[in-house]
Amino acid sequence: MSAIRSVVRGVGAYLPARCLTNADLVQMVDTSDEWIVQRTGIRTRHIAAEGEVTSDLALKAAQAALADAGLEPGDIDLIVLATSTPDNTFPATAVSVQAGLGITHGAAFDIQAVCSGFVYALATADNFLKSGAYRRCLVIGAETFSRILDWSDRTTCVLFGDGAGALVLEAVRDGEDGRGLLTTHLRSDGRYKNKLYVDGGVSSTRSVGYLRMEGREVFRHAVGMITDVIVDAFSATGESAETIDWFVPHQANRRIIDASAVKLGIAPEKVVITVDKHGNTSAASIPLALATAHADGRIKRGDLVLLEAMGGGFTWGSALVRW
Repeated sequence: MSAIRSVVRGVGAYLPARCLTNADLVQMVDTSDEWIVQRTGIRTRHIAAEGEVTSDLALKAAQAALADAGLEPGDIDLIVLATSTPDNTFPATAVSVQAGLGITHGAAFDIQAVCSGFVYALATADNFLKSGAYRRCLVIGAETFSRILDWSDRTTCVLFGDGAGALVLEAVRDGEDGRGLLTTHLRSDGRYKNKLYVDGGVSSTRSVGYLRMEGREVFRHAVGMITDVIVDAFSATGESAETIDWFVPHQANRRIIDASAVKLGIAPEKVVITVDKHGNTSAASIPLALATAHADGRIKRGDLVLLEAMGGGFTWGSALVRW
């Protein structure tokens, strides 16, 4: 019996108009451009406008992905949206995107795995498509992290930004020239919750709260966890650091990205970096980076692309896709 594989048909992204530079942050908190760049690699990030919500960003990224795929909204029968900053406690932000696209069939729901959310959403969509339940899916990562930042905390407010990215996945029998999502690997360990979390919530404080992080502890665990799931991806497929064309990691911190690539033996020229321009956009960071490298011609049809992410929880995961 022939297999079904989830093939990437299109990719899109959206960034809010306002760009917040390190120089701007110097006027807000006790920091410096040198301090931020040396420790994170970040130079600028985008911030959503007043009244601009997560679904607005997600909708624009979804429309861009559909245009890239040459498809209409009605061609989509599933939307899986990864976010930690939803428009409302309920309903899911995904249904607002569904309504914005004018889709009245199929299903739409959110996934919450913080910065690993997009990889979790990819794995979820892939399983739905391979089961035959749906044919085409919008997989979206969208965040307005600026709304949960303590702008007086210089250790966290300099790190994050807002944005959205999306992929169109299509179920194709037997794949096309080996294209499609080859493998995904997801992990979590709740013992590390207090290393990276938001100190509010509906049932605990009846408030949104602010992001809190033990930066050194996150860095200490990140490289080992990331390499763990990438080794699993290589073992499952027989691929390696030598055979992949591109490494598109979660854009959290340049030092984490560089250390992970070195540990895995991935050549620097294969690593897609956007953290300097976008900051950490959580679940949006991987699709934003994919859209950037696709638009500038680096990622081409048939390329082997490795994705990875780690986020609060801790959660982490990897995916390997033939573009």
